[in-house]
Amino acid sequence: MLSRDEAYLLVKKHISKKNLIKHVFAVEIIMIEMAARFDQDVDCWGLAGLLHDLDYEDTENDPERHGHITMELISDLDLSDEIRHAILAHADQVERISMMDKAIYCADPVTGLIVASVLMHPTKSLAGTDAGFVGKRFKEKRFAAGANREAIASCSELGLDLHEFLEISLDAMRTISDELGL
Repeated sequence: MLSRDEAYLLVKKHISKKNLIKHVFAVEIIMIEMAARFDQDVDCWGLAGLLHDLDYEDTENDPERHGHITMELISDLDLSDEIRHAILAHADQVERISMMDKAIYCADPVTGLIVASVLMHPTKSLAGTDAGFVGKRFKEKRFAAGANREAIASCSELGLDLHEFLEISLDAMRTISDELGL
């Protein structure tokens, strides 16, 4: 299987925007935390999170191709079909079937909601922001409008309520707060 270091080199090669790199790190760490919680393969789930937006800069203006270009970029790499399917599932290109599919679908947009919440919190830090604060922002539809609320709420498909999912995501992101600059 592709190593995390090899996957990181792909990220550096295909993603130039610093905020997008931080985003894939955040999704990666949330996926790792959720894999551990559900007794799944943390390495596989982490790779799905790290690689999920490999083609984002190339497909920003063509969302129908998002995920498909990544499939081309990783076609010759040693990655499981489950990882490949999850990458397509996060972009709504295939049906979400596995737990990994469902996890990446809700983990992807929650990072934007959390980052926006942290930036408006008085502490401006992950450490000082709690799930209750983020949950209140979730209810404000105009706040971080790009964070798909329906996708975030789909955490219920994993048996998680919103507050619990926000706690898991915040806790995960706190472990890499320095890398995220938060």
